Amino acid sequence: MNRGFLIHLVDDDASIRRALRRLLTAEGYRVREHDRALGFLDALDDAEPAAVILDVAMPGCDGLHVHDLLTRANRPVAVVFLTAQGDIPMTVRAMKGGAVDFLTKPVDARKLLAALRVAETEAARLHAQQNERTGLEERFATLTGREREVMAHVVAGRLNKQIAAILGTGEQNVKVHRGRVMRKLGVASLADLVRAAARLGLDDPRPKAP
Repeated sequence: MNRGFLIHLVDDDASIRRALRRLLTAEGYRVREHDRALGFLDALDDAEPAAVILDVAMPGCDGLHVHDLLTRANRPVAVVFLTAQGDIPMTVRAMKGGAVDFLTKPVDARKLLAALRVAETEAARLHAQQNERTGLEERFATLTGREREVMAHVVAGRLNKQIAAILGTGEQNVKVHRGRVMRKLGVASLADLVRAAARLGLDDPRPKAP
C-alpha cells in the first residue's frame, strides 16, 4: 500500500489523538490532527486520497453529521468511526452511509490498522472516481446548448427521427450533433452516454431557461 495517503484524526480528546498519531506514524502513515469536526472539514483537500478516523461524540458537530456532509458533497474521503458510545442503530447508520468500519474505544490496534488498510483502498477508489467525474464535467461544459438538447432526448431513449421532429430540424443535423456529443464526452455507445449522464447527476442535461 501507498503510505503517501493522508489520515485525518478528528477527536476532541488530545490524549487519544496523541496515542493514535504515535501508532500511525510508526506504521508510516502521514497524519493530521483536528480537535473539531468543522476544522477538519475546512482543512480537507480533495487533491489527494485521504481517510479520516472520526470520533462520533464531539461538541458542535457530531461525527455522524460530518459523515452525512461528506457524503452529500461527494468528498473523496474514506471514513473509519471511533467511539466510546456506539450502539447498534448508530453502527447500522454509519455502515449504510458507506463507512469503512465502526470501532469502539479503547480501540484494538490490530483492528484499527486492518480497517485503515481497507480505507486506503477505498480512498484511492473514491479519489479516482472523483477525478473521472471532474473530467466528465469539464467535457460536458464544452457542449453547446443544442448538443445538450440532443443529448437529453437521446438519453431519454428517443430516435433521431423523433428528436428531429421535436426540435424542428433535420434528422441529419441530429446525427451530427449526436456524434459531436459522443466525441466530446469520450463515450462510444448509447449505454456509455446514459451512464455518463447518470454520473453527472443529470435528469435532463438541457440548459435550464433563465
